[in-house]
Amino acid sequence: MTPPRIASLVPSITELVVALGLEEFLVARTGFCIHPAEALRTVPKVGGTKDVNLTKLRGLAPTHVIVNVDENRRETAEALREFVPTVIVTHPQSPVDNLGLIEQMREHFGALPGVAQRCDELAHELQCALARCRGQAWPSQRVLYLIWREPWMTVARDTYIARMLAEIGWQTWPDAEGGETGAARYPALSGDEPWLAQIDRVLLSSEPYRFSEQHLDLAQALCPQASVALVDGELLSWYGPRAAVGLDYLRKLADGA
Repeated sequence: MTPPRIASLVPSITELVVALGLEEFLVARTGFCIHPAEALRTVPKVGGTKDVNLTKLRGLAPTHVIVNVDENRRETAEALREFVPTVIVTHPQSPVDNLGLIEQMREHFGALPGVAQRCDELAHELQCALARCRGQAWPSQRVLYLIWREPWMTVARDTYIARMLAEIGWQTWPDAEGGETGAARYPALSGDEPWLAQIDRVLLSSEPYRFSEQHLDLAQALCPQASVALVDGELLSWYGPRAAVGLDYLRKLADGA
């Protein structure tokens, strides 16, 4: 087998590539691909997820480029197909979809030493984490998951984040679905929606906006009856090896640990 030359334009999947033992084949990443830091230190950056430097990427001669429907632009994927033999398009929309993502990696790289075994291990970890969530009854909670401010922005119910929260009975608001792609997946709020008064929990994500303690009072004013907490956005929105850890993290949040 000719060794692959892999470019990952998806931060969480870059981490997955390394977790599968494919670090030596990684020839490009985005500036947002930061984990694991030491493994990626010498891997060239080719811009951001939305503004990929195609000229630089072409010069690195990748055989495989990994993109994502939410993270990357359609026109980027179309341009890549002009000079990349294999463009791998990913689109997990729920925690269980990570099993399909792992199988995608196995399909393309499973013949390389150790990759198939690592795929099995990650799939098993995820299945166990899902079973731990689904093995108990969770009280229903109305949740506002904030990813941005000025304006406040949240997540639609058909996003990966919302479906992660649903594993522990936390239902995101507003009651809206955003579709496969586009801005409707991350609705903006005016701040005077009547349903804000019925929210049980407000979760302030660490990404893409870096909420901190200084924002707690602002969020509390938005939903006076809710408990407000800062949460690790990477654990709740990143695919791959963080999915199982994220589900266990949610269980601890729900248990008040």
